Formats: sequence, structure tokens, C-alpha cells
Amino acid sequence: MSQLVSRELEESAEAIAGIEVEQVLTIARILTKAFREGRKLVLFGNGGSAADAQHIAAEFSGRYAMERKALNAIAFTNLSAATAISNDYSYERVFERQVEASVHQGDVVVAISTSGNSKNVILAVETAKSLGAITIGLTGKAGKLKDIVDVPLIVPSTRSPRIQEGYMSAAHVICGLVEKAVFGKSAVFVDRDDTLAKDVPYCSRPEDLKLLAGAGRAIKGLNEAGYLVIVITNQSGIGRGLFDEAMLERIHDKLKSELAKSGAHLDAIYHCPHRPEAGCRCRKPDLGMIEQAMADFDIDILSSYVIGDSDNHDMELAKRIGCPGVKVGEGFGLAEAVDGILKRR
Repeated sequence: MSQLVSRELEESAEAIAGIEVEQVLTIARILTKAFREGRKLVLFGNGGSAADAQHIAAEFSGRYAMERKALNAIAFTNLSAATAISNDYSYERVFERQVEASVHQGDVVVAISTSGNSKNVILAVETAKSLGAITIGLTGKAGKLKDIVDVPLIVPSTRSPRIQEGYMSAAHVICGLVEKAVFGKSAVFVDRDDTLAKDVPYCSRPEDLKLLAGAGRAIKGLNEAGYLVIVITNQSGIGRGLFDEAMLERIHDKLKSELAKSGAHLDAIYHCPHRPEAGCRCRKPDLGMIEQAMADFDIDILSSYVIGDSDNHDMELAKRIGCPGVKVGEGFGLAEAVDGILKRR
């Protein structure tokens, strides 16, 4: 019996892991744009999918993880409407009629069907498209729904439980992305050595830290533009026993003091103290420090940047988290990198 349970859990995990990340990101971008423009989100489905539609709508109209204004999201699960429409017309038109009544051009309609063939869902999607709505389908790898919506989110399974588990996991990710995109802050993650300050191998004393030319002005520019400025730095000198956490804090106090002379400030500094061979999750380009920053601040990662000098550490980190990376080097320093970011804002 335990092996059967393990297999069920493994199958669920495989289905969730098989969802295409770009589909999740595309849906998050669509919803972000719609909510910013004052549009609404409408969701519907049958049975368990109806309950899931209510769940997702509540994450937006209530909240997912942030304290923020409500977002306009509704689920078509009104019992009186469902029974009246079914009685007067047919159950096949139960969502179509409600779409006709509530959906306008630019709204987003999310249709949920594990089979992908629910006739009432298909008809409602066709009506939504004729009204100028953007249509999204949460479904499995079979059926018609994935082929008629503007953007499908496909769970690679034909089993209803696995499909439901998959799209709800993706929906939670989407809720978090949208919430932060609409209400969160943009951040610039800045490397320390050879980006913000001169690289001194295993810098172990405050007096060895020297800001690079123009660094103070650059950070002040980001501050004034409303970006969070967060330093992300590997400091394996601690793991090598060359200095300790208390000394690193003194070094970073010096860094903050030097930036303050230009009227600039850092919102946070995160460091990895481990040697490369330690196999930790925080050393760049792994995501541990970024994940901690996102837990501490409401950061919209899709409108954030990474600035650094290393392809292997900084640019790879940017690639992994899905935001632009700006590489500094000879003739193109932090000031130039920040100027480019500010011009794009």
C-alpha cells in the first residue's frame, strides 16, 4: 500500500513539473496587464473545476500573500443562475449566458476543464472570444479546449486528479506573480566586488573596501527612481576562515557609509558565507539569496534587474530568475548600467 501511495505522489509531482514555465509566465503577464487596465477576470468550470474557479477568484479578490487592494475576479458558481439557465435553456448554455451578461472587451476569461471537452465550457469560450475577451484554458493534454483558447495551460496528463493538482499549483504561482507585478516593487540586485566596489580578493578589512567611481551616484539614481537596491554577494572568505561574520558586518557598514556620502542607500545586503564545494543553495548562481530577498520584500521579479561582472555567477543568476542581467566590465561600469536601466523605465 505504501508503494501505491508513493507512486500517486510521484505521478502528481511529475505532472506538475511537466507544466511549461512559459505558459505560466504568459498567463501572469496577461492578467497583470488586464488588472492594471481595470479589467476583470472571470473563471468557470464544472464540478471540481467550479470549486477551483472559486478558489482562484478568491485569491485575487481577497489576497494571495500580500496586503493590497482587491482585484476584480469572479467565478460563475451562482446556484440560482446555474439552475435557471439550465431550466430555461440547457445546461450547455449555463456559462455562455453568464459570459454574455458579464464579459467585455479586454476582460480575461479562464475556462477550466480536465477533459478539455465540456460542451458548456467550449461554448462559453467561443462567446467570450466573440466579445473581445482574452481566453485562457486550464486543462490536460487531451480535448478541444487547449486548441481554441488564446493561451492554454496544459498539464501533461489525462487523469483528472493529476490535471487538477497541476493547474492549481500553477494557479498559485500565477497569483503570486500577478500580485507582486501589480502591487510589488521593482528591485535591482547588485553584485559587490568589481561592480560596486573594487575587487580585493577575500576583502577582510573595512579599510580595504573602496567604492568604484560613480557608484554612489548610480545607487542614488536607483533610489530616486523607486527601485529597491539589494546587494547579493558571495563571501566564501568566511567559510575559508579568513574573516568572520562580525568583520563582514563592519565591512558592509563601511560600504553603507561611503554610499551615504553621495546620498545613496542600500535596502538590504545578502551574502553567502560558504565555500563553492559546500553545495549550499545560497551561493550565486543558485537562488537562495534571491529567494530570501523575495520573502523579505514584495518584489516583482519580472520588472527587476541583476547587475554584476560575472557570467557564471551574476548573468546566470539573472537567467535563472527570469529578469534582465546587465554585465559590467572595462569601459562599462555600474553608472552606465544604471543609466541604461533608468532610460528603459
